[in-house]
Amino acid sequence: MVPRQRAGSGQAIRPNRDLVIDLARFFCLALVVVSHTMMVSPVLHADGTVTSDNTLGNQRWFEPVVWVLQVMPLFFVAGGMTGLQSWRRLRARGGNTFDFMQARMLRLIRPAAVLLAIMFAALWAARLAGVDPQVIQLLVSGAGMPLWFLAAYLAAQLNLPFLARLHARAPWLTLVTLTSLVVAVDCLRGMMPTLAYLNMVFVWCAVQQLGFFLADGAPLALGRLALAGIILASNLVLGLLVWLGLYSGNMLVNLNPPNLTLLLLGCSQAATLQLFRPALTRVASLAGVRRFIGLAGRRSMTVYLWHLPLLAAMTGLLVLTDFPQPAGGTAVWWWGRPLVLVALIGLLLPVVALFGRLEERPTSPGTARSRPAAAVVTAAVVVYVPVADAALNGLTLALLGGGAACFALAILLLGRIPVRLVADTGPEGGGPPLPRPPLSANVEP
Repeated sequence: MVPRQRAGSGQAIRPNRDLVIDLARFFCLALVVVSHTMMVSPVLHADGTVTSDNTLGNQRWFEPVVWVLQVMPLFFVAGGMTGLQSWRRLRARGGNTFDFMQARMLRLIRPAAVLLAIMFAALWAARLAGVDPQVIQLLVSGAGMPLWFLAAYLAAQLNLPFLARLHARAPWLTLVTLTSLVVAVDCLRGMMPTLAYLNMVFVWCAVQQLGFFLADGAPLALGRLALAGIILASNLVLGLLVWLGLYSGNMLVNLNPPNLTLLLLGCSQAATLQLFRPALTRVASLAGVRRFIGLAGRRSMTVYLWHLPLLAAMTGLLVLTDFPQPAGGTAVWWWGRPLVLVALIGLLLPVVALFGRLEERPTSPGTARSRPAAAVVTAAVVVYVPVADAALNGLTLALLGGGAACFALAILLLGRIPVRLVADTGPEGGGPPLPRPPLSANVEP
């Protein structure tokens, strides 16, 4: 629910949305879905084994392209902007850290829990029907790829209230400290590879902090020349680190676990967003564009979570048939990608219609009490047990079922959000007024 303020006439008035953030999020999501259709390529070998090939990622020309189109940092910049604003609005209504954590987890894990449960049931049925275990594991692995994003985004968002307090006191010191932690982990990951996964927290929290600066409006005061300088400097430093051999130039390799290169990309993308904000605002303000991206934004998590499982299922089923399978990277394979994208969209539409409402926050009467802090913290731990296991050891069919059970338990622990924390709190509502602009009212996952 988007908070409203009430005018003296009693008519509900929505605070201004940041349409540029809506547009940026839609662009990022669309780019991820399209690029994944050009990556998933199952290979059936002569001995009957099945493997998955990342066709697009294996193209030499794609390495400099993905440098520009690796938009995952922009997701977290946008999440930092709207997350900080959501936190401030919640505080204005009398909410606390655990109320914020509860709302964030419910928005993310409710659609994920249903996905995991359906996948577990469907793949077990396929296994009992005699489908080759290799094909099933291929589907499990492909479908599990979105879970790393869920883990990283949850880690950043659950730490947001704490980081927001630090930002209010010492914004630059907070960002420098997080950056130093990122560099420290990168320096030690060679001796202790598992330590690299700490940057799932440090890198994305640092990128999220960039969104805090944008939310405060500080970069808006910078001129176009200064913003262009930030973009150039970030990419020059990134290029130097790659040239010295300290990091890979392939941003897909740098993604999981993340490293300093993603933070540098985040700086460049945050500045790019501000540099082109006037033009993006004009595009996003068009009536048709505004309605479309608003609708897509309310169901973005459902699209993100389901698109890879559906793509993996579609390609896996084709492997089991006699349908011609062109080799990945051939001209026939590339010409077939638009058809794959159309088929994927056709599968996504009914899924969004069926499960999209799970992204809406369940509310209880305004007189209900907030959930105990212990219940919220326990829910966070319960969610991270299977997610951390999948990140470190890979997703398996058994872990898929365990993850669904853990997510369901977390949802029970979180319960419902008291309506006073999400409903109107304007002068006539008896609650404190919402913060004034430039805060936006984007619906934040």
